[in-house]
Amino acid sequence: MKIELDAYQVIEKVVKPGGNSGRVYVPLEWLDKKVKIVLVEPLD
Repeated sequence: MKIELDAYQVIEKVVKPGGNSGRVYVPLEWLDKKVKIVLVEPLD
């Protein structure tokens, strides 16, 4: 699959455990902004 996005900034991180789900922290400046999360490796 190929995905093309127009974006302003990209950060690559690893999802960490967070309660009953996964969590990714982003900069505080991103509060109230729309973001997209893209899985870039296959699930086993």
